[in-house]
Amino acid sequence: MRKLFGAGISDVEKCTLNVDKTKQRFSYPCQTKKVLCVLLQHNICDYTTDSKGTLEYLIDSEIILRRIRFPNYIYCAKTLYGDAAELVAEEILQNGQMLMTQVVKNVTNKLNEALTNAGHPEIASSFVQEKFNCLVNTHFLQRCKNRTNTSNGEDSADDLYKIPVTGSRKRKHSTDNNPASVKKRRILDSPEKEEPDDAGIYWKVNFDRFHQYMRDQLMITAIASKIDKKAGEVLRTLLRVCELKSDPYSTVTNAVTLTEIFNALPKDFGLTRKLLQIYLSMISEDSTCFISKVDESGGGMFVVNVYKALTQIATSHLESVVLERFGSKCLRIFRVLLLKKHVEQKQIEDFAMISAKEAKELLYNMFSQNFITTSHVLERSYKAMYNAMLRKDSELTEHRRLLDKQERVDAIIASIEQAGGDDAQKDEIEQTITPTERDQINTVKRTVQMLETSEIQIDDTMFILEMYLFYANQDRLLKCTHKKK
Repeated sequence: MRKLFGAGISDVEKCTLNVDKTKQRFSYPCQTKKVLCVLLQHNICDYTTDSKGTLEYLIDSEIILRRIRFPNYIYCAKTLYGDAAELVAEEILQNGQMLMTQVVKNVTNKLNEALTNAGHPEIASSFVQEKFNCLVNTHFLQRCKNRTNTSNGEDSADDLYKIPVTGSRKRKHSTDNNPASVKKRRILDSPEKEEPDDAGIYWKVNFDRFHQYMRDQLMITAIASKIDKKAGEVLRTLLRVCELKSDPYSTVTNAVTLTEIFNALPKDFGLTRKLLQIYLSMISEDSTCFISKVDESGGGMFVVNVYKALTQIATSHLESVVLERFGSKCLRIFRVLLLKKHVEQKQIEDFAMISAKEAKELLYNMFSQNFITTSHVLERSYKAMYNAMLRKDSELTEHRRLLDKQERVDAIIASIEQAGGDDAQKDEIEQTITPTERDQINTVKRTVQMLETSEIQIDDTMFILEMYLFYANQDRLLKCTHKKK
């Protein structure tokens, strides 16, 4: 928070996180109110009103942690709908909440500026509007809560994804007939102060939908690497059909027939019905149990075992962590614990074929570093992420003078090139950085790039573990519900 918004917002956020609810009265300093406005704008903070009419503010720590994953959300939008959708997602993520017309205008201007500089013709705003509509229709974007709505009913699911009609004549602010407000009315009636058609309808990113897409990509990648790319595409089609028929948070999707899957396959995929049936059989009979065949009607009915699939993926990641950190013998012990759930030390020695002394020592190492439970591994991942970010900031701060000097030199060289200067001028400017300084700058850049790559890899592991823990909790709740019935 301090890195993104500054020390003032970080202090308010820390204060709000220390207690469940922090009461904010209007007697608080003006700076605090401005900070809360910024937090509300970025959906980090929310508020409620108690029986006495006092506002109570609450920080959502998960929203703060999701900011680490912003590059992934932007990349997902680009992968699905292209560069315009990438800029739409980036614009909304950077600003928290925005009007649709404002987003479309800003993105269109950015794209046209880049196209003009590259010598290409400009695009119409309708192209960006179409990409915005695609993100809304697939629920990657949703409306923010209407705080001015005085009705008792909550916004329905359809209202969250209802795109406002724009393009009609703009509405103007209303003013009273008081002669004292003539100057104010003149200002408000000017074209710059006209209201857009979607005034008051703000949009934000739907993180849950992005997480659902990223979850699906994990399963598709796992199957594609284990069988082949066509098997991954079959699973992708199955998941896409299940989206329309299943609860996105269910541990097992609703059943889908082979005919529905075949009809949903891309026309240029070139997969016959018989070959599709073979691929579905291969995936369902695989030990990973990503999908299961539940009925023979309609050529066969299949479900996706989301919880089992994520269990397999999380297990694979945990095994690689244990192998890298503790070695192959600890990995054998870890697999025994996964397979048998609860075992005594003597049984571990027999199953893992390790001596008593060695088994005791290896078990102690894993227990002392909290590597036996998934939740502790997730906590260590958060610490690793923090350490990587802290080290990167330290590197940049320590060598700020050199990096600023490099930026100034690059800017001067760029201006010389635009002015048509010769190579001798550029060489003279480049020589202001000594060979020792250049080596040091390259070392810093490599270190920062390595730390940024580490952050991405750690976040991938964190996402897998978070998804697994979420669906494990869903599975426990489902079993408890069945027991009560």
